[in-house]
Amino acid sequence: MSAATGKPILYSKWFSSCSHRVRIALNLKGVDFEYRATNPMTDPDYEKINPVKFVPALVDGDFVVSDSFAIILYMEDKYPQCPLLPRDLKKKALNLQIASIVCSSIQPLQSHAVIVRTDRIFKFFQTRIKLPFQL
Repeated sequence: MSAATGKPILYSKWFSSCSHRVRIALNLKGVDFEYRATNPMTDPDYEKINPVKFVPALVDGDFVVSDSFAIILYMEDKYPQCPLLPRDLKKKALNLQIASIVCSSIQPLQSHAVIVRTDRIFKFFQTRIKLPFQL
């Protein structure tokens, strides 16, 4: 929470789809929050907030929660007015199932960190495969 405003602080990066999810949820719930843009890889202060250096992270008073799914579930319980999830247990389970698929199955495949690593591995193997033919 910002000492000056008493609002939760959302640390985010503008092109992060994970951060987009949290901003959308906070706005749908009507939560007044402070937005702080950060570059988690170059901001030494952000590493103190989230040692994993991923965005988003939400600071709510002395509590820090990171990971978009965890933040949204935390805010869902903290601000039960304007619920995002249905009350019906089966419908709620289906919503959580879809969210989990997005967060753990789809999201990692389009992550910049994964794409960069995959590209490096692919180039390494290309080089190793071509090497014998270059002699």
